[in-house]
Amino acid sequence: MVNLYRDTGVVLRTHKLGEADRIVTLLTRRHGKVRAVAKGVRRTSSRFGARLEPFGHVDVQFYTGRTLDVITQVETVDAFQVPLVADYQSYTAASAIAETADRLSAEEGEPVLKLYLLVVGALRALADGTRDSSLVLDAFFLRAMSYAGWAPALTECARCGLPGPHKAFSVAAGGSMCQDCRIAGCVHPAPEVLALLTALLHGEWPLAEATLPGTRRDASGLVAAHLQWHLERQLRSLPLVERRARETTVTPGALLPRAGGSATPGRQVVPGQ
Repeated sequence: MVNLYRDTGVVLRTHKLGEADRIVTLLTRRHGKVRAVAKGVRRTSSRFGARLEPFGHVDVQFYTGRTLDVITQVETVDAFQVPLVADYQSYTAASAIAETADRLSAEEGEPVLKLYLLVVGALRALADGTRDSSLVLDAFFLRAMSYAGWAPALTECARCGLPGPHKAFSVAAGGSMCQDCRIAGCVHPAPEVLALLTALLHGEWPLAEATLPGTRRDASGLVAAHLQWHLERQLRSLPLVERRARETTVTPGALLPRAGGSATPGRQVVPGQ
């Protein structure tokens, strides 16, 4: 029928509607962001209420409505929400991913296939639990910014294009800056911080996973600052993210605190500030 269509998508968020319904926001493969009503899903007798929880990867049939489409059928593709809600670190990282995807897909009905694939890949990595969730989150942020045209300059000067690496970094200017182009307010991250960001952007996981917790914290601060500068608002879920390296990826010497103490979990630290 003309009024019916089907797509695969990830549930980004839900809102209550009336006594038993929900408005579900999904990022779909072919139709981009879709907001649709799931009728009766808050009742205990609902057939597919549990499938429409945040982070669920589902195959959905929609009926085109006047204002909002209506969800008529749901089949689970990947139940990412099951392992994610059981681990606080992974859950908070997934929440930041979902919020970022929601912000970057502002126009409903506009296809955003690359962003959809980035979200699915990031949630799958978090659900598998084989990689540090903080690294997965920062890799998603960097690649999502690249998709949006906001990728930070890491190996060249953001202003003149001079090959680096360079010592100065400016969020406002777009990334690394050479000696001649640097502006007031630049920070000076350690070389290994920029190397980590480059590795995450290009998927060089052995290099990324070999870094120390301090390097990861500083890199996370730069990534968060760069993303929120371009979004022009703070991510509400980001302060809740637990930036704690998993024990399986940390060497004994890396657990020693640095001079001046360590960052509070969830706080975004920008080098030099």
